[in-house]
Amino acid sequence: MGLLDKLSTWLGRGKTEVTVLVLGLDNSGKSTLLNTLRPPEQRAQHLAPTVGQQQDHFQSGGVSFSAWDVSGAARHRALWERHYRRAHAFIYVVDAADHLRLVVAREELELMLSHPDVFGRRVPLLVFANKCDATHALAPTQVASALGLERITDKPWHICASSALSGAGLPDGVAWLARQIRDLHVPH
Repeated sequence: MGLLDKLSTWLGRGKTEVTVLVLGLDNSGKSTLLNTLRPPEQRAQHLAPTVGQQQDHFQSGGVSFSAWDVSGAARHRALWERHYRRAHAFIYVVDAADHLRLVVAREELELMLSHPDVFGRRVPLLVFANKCDATHALAPTQVASALGLERITDKPWHICASSALSGAGLPDGVAWLARQIRDLHVPH
């Protein structure tokens, strides 16, 4: 627990608890990313692709995230919309080295963003350009352009390079998401 977390708990603020959907195409690294966000003693040694959905938990910056990892396989993507209404944030994971499927990743993201339970809601969107250490991986700016992120005007969004295997980029992205959540939950 960091000094700010201790101070906020001592002052009575406690932790903000939110639900985050972790979405993306199959083999983008969603489950590996969540595994890496766990404390070292809770990490699984071997991961299998998610079939259906599974829940996980992680914390950052005074925010406790209940994360739903929903399968990105084509036959399971219809499950995504079951979770939209209760989501406080979205993490969208893209394989930055899989150039051929960026078009599909964009189409799925656009479907999500246009869904009635998502459109117009000020729900933060964090995009991980994952596998940034792979040969021929695109830079985050190239992934952002391929996904059309610049057209998103109804919600805060952020993209960062990541490697779910090594953990590179994950703390920065999750810290951004925690700040967004805290800002949205602070009474004005």
